[in-house]
Amino acid sequence: MQHLKLSELMSALSYALDITEGQPPGHCIRCCWIGMNIGQQIDLPDNQLWELYYVLLLKDLGCSSNASRICELYLTDDLSFKRDFKWVDGSLPQVLRFVLRHTGSSAGILSRFRALSDIFAHGDEIAQELIHTRCTRGADIARRLRFDEPVARGVHSLDEHWDGHGRPEGLAGDAIPIYARIALLSQVIDVMNSSSGVDEVLAEIKARAGSWFDPQLVEAFAAVAQDPGFWEILNSPHIDQTILALEPGEFEKDLDEDFFDDVAEAFGQVVDAKSPYTSGHSARVGLYTSLLAEDLGVSQARQRWLKRGALLHDVGKLGVSNTILDKPGKLTDVEYELVKMHAVYTGKILERVRAFDELARISAAHHERLDGKGYPLGLSGNQITLETRIITTADIFDAITAERPYRGALPVEKTLSIMSESVGTAIDPQCFESLQQLIHRHPEFFPNCIID
Repeated sequence: MQHLKLSELMSALSYALDITEGQPPGHCIRCCWIGMNIGQQIDLPDNQLWELYYVLLLKDLGCSSNASRICELYLTDDLSFKRDFKWVDGSLPQVLRFVLRHTGSSAGILSRFRALSDIFAHGDEIAQELIHTRCTRGADIARRLRFDEPVARGVHSLDEHWDGHGRPEGLAGDAIPIYARIALLSQVIDVMNSSSGVDEVLAEIKARAGSWFDPQLVEAFAAVAQDPGFWEILNSPHIDQTILALEPGEFEKDLDEDFFDDVAEAFGQVVDAKSPYTSGHSARVGLYTSLLAEDLGVSQARQRWLKRGALLHDVGKLGVSNTILDKPGKLTDVEYELVKMHAVYTGKILERVRAFDELARISAAHHERLDGKGYPLGLSGNQITLETRIITTADIFDAITAERPYRGALPVEKTLSIMSESVGTAIDPQCFESLQQLIHRHPEFFPNCIID
């Protein structure tokens, strides 16, 4: 693995969190610029600025974990729900308008009425459940990424409000970690800046000082906002490079091979948390890919590298609504085209990591077919690498043996029978033969599969 800084890796992968939240690309990057300027304005020491830097980039680590539940409760698209909810200031009129506009807008009258009745009767419990799930999951993944407890707590407390009316713990004032206070303020500033002028942004955050926001942090940002250069960089398409240079360098961590494994597994968990039907999918595809690669003579170093690609192959699904991912019936043509975009998103996210350039191409191609009828590029034959063919075989096997919204899990022998019909067109014959042999020689590696 070529030399790679932690800041480059995390800032690139933060784009995956942006699409899960329905935010324009670079949302977490821009929040990092805003929050670091606030941190510098209040004279945080360099070690705390380093921790703040990663809270800002990774504040949405838990964002996928409540997506399916949002769709279930509100009968709506989770991406637009999450995007628009960031505009709600918490006042009763805005909350009511938001709920009425986003609950069951495309559902039948009776379904919408039942959903609205449930939300109005149990709204506080529902909000607590959704935010608690997101915050707890995000903090757990931060720890998985080897960040210390202050970073995990900063992620966990993102939705706390200065006046104690936030969630998930109802913390107030200085009891809220400083990193979380800065992250929430930065988030609102970026969301508003996307469509409002400087004066409107300042007016809004000042209006929420003492309720949502720490008044001293609002004052600090007001001072930062006087510099035209701050806004120029915030709105620049080249802000990524500025952010990379902003990390306090003396606290930079060494990235070893184990850490890259942990990162791939952690972001695989972010992906799998988006739908109950994909729970454990990335991890299983990673396992099956490793087994196939070893059996097919791929070198040990390359096996480890390829497993990371398998763990991250579906990271683009973070940008697909759960109304589609969890749909129990046949997808419409439009919905299918949206699903196909996940492969494009995977490539675009991973290619942001300089050292993942080849891995991005291999992972993004896992829905290509030997006969050229796959997506997103319509590759065929020798244009599809062995590494991609291995991930494709592992992915198809797990997709059929796992439960899906439109059917139950299928047993192994039935799965192999179905897959055999696509050998030579969608599935590589050598990879399929290897899979069959592995299942019969080592059934212990397939514990979650139903054996006939």
